Amino acid sequence: MLSPLLRSLRGRNPIRASEALRSGVGALLGIGVTGLAAHFIVTGDASAAPLLAAPMGASAVLAFAVPASPLAQPRAVIGGNILSAIVGVTCALLFHQQPALAAACAVGGAIIVMALLGCLHPPGGAVALGATLATAPLDAAAYIYVLTPIGLCSVLLVGSAMAYAHATGHTYPHRVAKRANPHATQDPPPSHRVGFTQADIDNALKRYGDLLDVDRDDLDALFREVELQAHRRIHAHILCGDIMSRDVLTVDLHQSAESALTYMRNHDLRTAPVLDAEGKIVGMARRAELLANRNKLVDAALDPFAHKVRPFTPIEALLPILSSGAVHEAMVVDENRTLLGVITQTDLLAVLYRAHIVEALALQRRPPVTA
Repeated sequence: MLSPLLRSLRGRNPIRASEALRSGVGALLGIGVTGLAAHFIVTGDASAAPLLAAPMGASAVLAFAVPASPLAQPRAVIGGNILSAIVGVTCALLFHQQPALAAACAVGGAIIVMALLGCLHPPGGAVALGATLATAPLDAAAYIYVLTPIGLCSVLLVGSAMAYAHATGHTYPHRVAKRANPHATQDPPPSHRVGFTQADIDNALKRYGDLLDVDRDDLDALFREVELQAHRRIHAHILCGDIMSRDVLTVDLHQSAESALTYMRNHDLRTAPVLDAEGKIVGMARRAELLANRNKLVDAALDPFAHKVRPFTPIEALLPILSSGAVHEAMVVDENRTLLGVITQTDLLAVLYRAHIVEALALQRRPPVTA
């Protein structure tokens, strides 16, 4: 009876110890800098007497521990806290003879205003509640609470979080890196042209109903990573040595560019691996470079980059590489960089096509499920 309850209370710990330490140190520095700087700006006194409001601690948790959350972005921290303070002070003035009603209206009203204006920030509820309790005097001068400590501390805290993220190699405000087409066209990369779309995510979120504390772009990146992991699991048993072309046409490092160009034209090759005297791959030869250096040797027109894999490398490792468009072939080499074979995009496409046919046939042969 108690076992499921205990398991639910225990939960899981998705935060690494190093990240927890980084977040804690950031909050320590952020709150310290915010409180002291706010005190100095307001009073001109450099004494160690911080000017802070309690909800800034909750804002620090979001800004330093979960900086990717939409609820932790600068717009949410600054806008949410300031709007909540305005609502809280207003409710305190309107219902000053009924403090319980003022507190309830402040929290509820702050949530509505933050949500409608796109800056929902959980500590804003505490800001609004605190405003109804701390507002004095009960006149228009009470709105100074919106500027200081709430507005000033919110701005300083966000600035501290941005500086700390930059210093520790992170990004705040959070941005999801967009995968650009390697050919610098407007088309999305090949891996994004099939499967789900952002419109599918939007429709799913609408049907889900409840607000999720995650950005749509983060969901898109996460789902595509899940797809990639699934592909890796499915194709992990197929090795590069199983599908590589073994009879590879190559050119020599020290032959003339003219002869290499003629050889590649005769075999209808656009590119060819370049080998040294020991059969080790040293790069790739391409027609355009050979043509530009046709009076020189191949080593003068050599592209030294060649993506290399081992025979026992699963083909799933090649999926993101050869599908990106930046690389069109991978060289299969042994531990001494001796060329054993080549895998092209066509080779990979053929084996994936065959694997999907086998999978489809297996599904057709599966007996139907009966009730």
